[in-house]
Amino acid sequence: MQSPSRTILIGGTLGAALTAPVMAAAAPATMDVTITIPQLKVAEYHRPYVAIWVEKAGAPAKTVAVWYDYDMKGNEGTKWLRDVRQWWRASGRTMTFPANGITGATRAPGAHKISFSRAQLGATAAGDYTLVIEAAREVGGRELLRIPFTWPAKAGAGGRAAGKTELGAVTVAFR
Repeated sequence: MQSPSRTILIGGTLGAALTAPVMAAAAPATMDVTITIPQLKVAEYHRPYVAIWVEKAGAPAKTVAVWYDYDMKGNEGTKWLRDVRQWWRASGRTMTFPANGITGATRAPGAHKISFSRAQLGATAAGDYTLVIEAAREVGGRELLRIPFTWPAKAGAGGRAAGKTELGAVTVAFR
């Protein structure tokens, strides 16, 4: 069966007509991630360093965000990135910082929403992926959450995980 097509005229001439298949429903192109950083009642509080990356079996890990003290004098904030251990081993140690489009400041307690395109996620091929979020805090703990997802995703699909100490609820939604 041949898909129906639609002719779009550009500039009003038939010679510049473009024929494109009509898609029944476009696949979501964006992943929205909401990460909650809990308010901890401790004597010495430091904002956590957070790394977010995507894993796919047989492919290298793709870092999509790293929150750390990137504006410290002499790039000193990078020396504690190795405390985000799983991420550091997966892909962090091969990166140069600050990394354009990936580096961001540490975040205060509360909910933080960030969005990633399919290209940013490295989800170029259909299949099963895992979004991994890891947090480590100076004079504190470390926590890692994994949320599996399939690409291409269905609109409204998503997942969630809940941390116990350094991370609160983490939700994923596609649009």
